[in-house]
Amino acid sequence: MGKRELYFSNKYIKKFYLTDDGRFPNNDFPVLYYPNVLDLPPVFPALRVRKLFESNGWTNSWKSGIFTYHHYHSNTHEALGIVRGKTRLCLGGEGGMILDVQQGDVLVLPAGTAHKNLGAEHDVLCVGAYPDRMKYNIMLGLQSERPAADEMIKVVPTPARDPVLGRDMGLVLLWKKMNTRKKGEAGGPSPNQTYPKREDKRVKF
Repeated sequence: MGKRELYFSNKYIKKFYLTDDGRFPNNDFPVLYYPNVLDLPPVFPALRVRKLFESNGWTNSWKSGIFTYHHYHSNTHEALGIVRGKTRLCLGGEGGMILDVQQGDVLVLPAGTAHKNLGAEHDVLCVGAYPDRMKYNIMLGLQSERPAADEMIKVVPTPARDPVLGRDMGLVLLWKKMNTRKKGEAGGPSPNQTYPKREDKRVKF
């Protein structure tokens, strides 16, 4: 039995709930952590992860490290697959939870979730991807970003497929149970609205 099959019961997926800290909105949906879920080949592991994510509708992928400053994406959810190395992340903003991640792990970050690499940017090599071909923005927790960012987060749709497990598994079931988030009202900002952002030098596939 492969690693992904072991996750089909969802009991191996760890859930972390983060709240708005006044600077970073985070999300009512939990962060999902899949420890050691990836079967990585000795050569071209990033390509394997990219194809896995793409097969489940998570695209616009890149491969690089993880930024060493707090940031979030208000217009899309994000999947991160660790293909090399290990590091420690801070999730949720200053004073948030600390999580050690390493090769073989996957994280799914709901829109609005602040994340920061507490190590060096390239202590890990990971593949990032987004549902429905979304072009992610980068938000820094500035006062000027809100409340527009909050309204954008409300209208980000729940993905149809889990990036690792596919349809009707993983986040599809776990987030479906979460109905506390209010629906965005008509006329709110589009998820494709852009904001000024730091230069992104990550390698695109």
